[in-house]
Amino acid sequence: MSSSKPKSGLSIGYRIGYRIRMFALTIFGPAQLGEGNDPKARLERERAARVARAQASPPGDAK
Repeated sequence: MSSSKPKSGLSIGYRIGYRIRMFALTIFGPAQLGEGNDPKARLERERAARVARAQASPPGDAK
């Protein structure tokens, strides 16, 4: 069965962990912070960098 969503190149373990951390920061995280020190924004930036790195690496190159 083929999925219609594009693959991001991230492992299922990382994606589950990301969702758990994002949920925890949403519920238990700090109030409003600036973009530079907001933990949710930092987590999103780290994920975006990881997706870009995964898509730039050749297929079969697991890091």
